[in-house]
Amino acid sequence: MSKNKSEYLINRHDNQYEVVIGLEVHAQVTSESKLFSTSATKFGAEPNTQVSLVDAAFPGMLPVINEYCVKQAIKTGIGLKAKINKRSVFDRKNYFYADLPQGYQISQYKYPIVGEGSLKITDANGEDKIIGIERIHLEQDAGKSLHDQHPSKSFIDLNRTGVALMEIVSKPDLRSPEEAASYVKKIRTVLRYIETCDGNMEQGSLRADCNVSVRKPNGNLGTRCEIKNLNSIKFISQAIQYEAERQVEILENGGVIDQETRLFDTSTGETRSMRSKEDAHDYRYFPDPDLLPLELSESQISEIRSDMPELPDQLVERLTSEYGITKYDANVIVEEKEYVHYYENSAKNRDGKLVVNWMTSELFGLLKKNNVQFNQNPISPNYLNELVELIENKTISGKIAKDVFEIMFATSKSPKMIVKEKGLEQVTDDSAIEVFVDQVINENKDKVKEYLSGKDKLFGFFVGQVMKVSQGKANPGLVNKILKSKLK
Repeated sequence: MSKNKSEYLINRHDNQYEVVIGLEVHAQVTSESKLFSTSATKFGAEPNTQVSLVDAAFPGMLPVINEYCVKQAIKTGIGLKAKINKRSVFDRKNYFYADLPQGYQISQYKYPIVGEGSLKITDANGEDKIIGIERIHLEQDAGKSLHDQHPSKSFIDLNRTGVALMEIVSKPDLRSPEEAASYVKKIRTVLRYIETCDGNMEQGSLRADCNVSVRKPNGNLGTRCEIKNLNSIKFISQAIQYEAERQVEILENGGVIDQETRLFDTSTGETRSMRSKEDAHDYRYFPDPDLLPLELSESQISEIRSDMPELPDQLVERLTSEYGITKYDANVIVEEKEYVHYYENSAKNRDGKLVVNWMTSELFGLLKKNNVQFNQNPISPNYLNELVELIENKTISGKIAKDVFEIMFATSKSPKMIVKEKGLEQVTDDSAIEVFVDQVINENKDKVKEYLSGKDKLFGFFVGQVMKVSQGKANPGLVNKILKSKLK
């Protein structure tokens, strides 16, 4: 496999293959009621306790569009720089599953609520790539089949039936598992910022279908296979990698790729065949006769647009210019709204670069090590601000600051209190440091001779010894200065 920056090519014998990926992200609309009924949407409710007569498809029950869900879809379209269609149509998508009481799904086909848009992703090298979005349409979710409740029977839970989904369909612009992972992360971030989906993949609020094909670089598109219902970033990346390798092996052995729908087995890391892939005509789409076309005015769209929050891309630009941090660090910070809030409060009147380093390296590291969620972070932004202040005014060194930080994490005490209680103030008095230097020189006269004879690398040894004697309290800059004057 070849990877040059964002390039991802699979090599077999004398042949190279490029991976072409398109994603269909299914995002559950943040709403207290379903798309066409007043039933609740709370996660984890007892089976079949959030089902209305509409959801259960009782005869004569008619769907009524949820206006709030429509606004959420428009908001999502604006957040993804997409065209909002003033006229959209709900269709019946016909297929027959036990967990679909109506015998069809209400969705959108030819005339979706949101048209073409785009999303910018950034890789680890800081390179940007624009991924096209084909459309976003509203649709209702199906129920859930339960096969583990009885040795010979399956059960149906209709709680999810009718829950509002936004299907965000990308163009086939993605070229690697890493790009696909970045794309889904960015989608989730945007949706969380605008509060149209909570992005909780474990609970099924956000999941993705991955369309994967391979071809010779810049050749004609190959036959695609769809991998259904992936509910983690890790699984999306693994599934795409395996599927691409599988297709290459088939082609290299003289076979052909069958267009099909596949599932990803998380226990084996492999995809397996589920069914032949349906085309649009297999679903016999036609306009739902119970729902009028959805008509939007420019004033309705403008009102929603005016109420949009600062979006991740805008935040990245502002943080880099306002705080002087790198684009990579800014992208890390904007992944979550709470990160941004914490950072900006921590960085008030402080060196923004220094704060981001402490936050992304030390704080994130300790949180991960101790398995603590960010919202349970024991270090307040005011205390991180205070710690950086102590470093900036040279009250403590960076090395001592790390020890103080760990105590802050364990005790939630202020850094100033910790420094005072433990007597950790940095020694900045020239005469006091000179005493430490003289002690080290007197105790290492053989090393002094070696240094003076030309072994310049020993200077670091002397610095280390002085810091050791001073218990890390001596100002490193002054140590260097005094040592240089003494070692002549």
